[in-house]
Amino acid sequence: MRRRISAFAAFFMALAASACQGHAASAAENIVRAPVAARQAEEATGLKTAIFAGGCFWGVEAVFSHVKGVRSAVSGYHGGTKADASYRRVTSGKTGHAEAVKVVYNPEKIRYDQLVRIFFSVIADPTLSDRQGPDIGTQYRAALVPLDSEQRLVAQAYLKQMKASGLWQDPIVTRIEPLRTFYKAEKYHQDFARKHPDNGYIRRWDAPKVRALKRLYPAVYRADFVRG
Repeated sequence: MRRRISAFAAFFMALAASACQGHAASAAENIVRAPVAARQAEEATGLKTAIFAGGCFWGVEAVFSHVKGVRSAVSGYHGGTKADASYRRVTSGKTGHAEAVKVVYNPEKIRYDQLVRIFFSVIADPTLSDRQGPDIGTQYRAALVPLDSEQRLVAQAYLKQMKASGLWQDPIVTRIEPLRTFYKAEKYHQDFARKHPDNGYIRRWDAPKVRALKRLYPAVYRADFVRG
């Protein structure tokens, strides 16, 4: 039994170590001060939920976990079936899922349009198709997933505004995807950047995103990491 437990633990440690390692080297992602949204979200009081897909979910979760007004950021899979909603299957790139993060936020402190601006400023490069940073595959696509009509209108308006801004030389390819079931990822993926700050991938790709958040948007940055 002791050997079985040891092998089981080793398997998941190896799996976690290999996560989000990518398939090709790449230069660091560009940090862009995305434009202030011309169409601000009109949201009722009470907690709201948003879903963002922007490459490896460790970094998406890490940035949003440092935003004031965010109550939780949970890594998971969106766009495929329950049967395929596991890291082992999703990383094949054949399940239709995207690595995504479900963000619960207080719109009285941070609006949806502000979250979208942060997303495109320091998390996701909207000109990349089916890849982010060193990670390649449909599971690493960038997408906005509106949960209601207001979020959809804001997302549509912002993508249009981005295309007209001239801040990005290449075409904007980030998509708006219809809401499907969000499946929470395995426990070892949750709060990964907080638990493993010295992980090589976190230090190389995700810690710079958090530092960029602090530098570009100090008014909404918080030092503590909200746990999912």
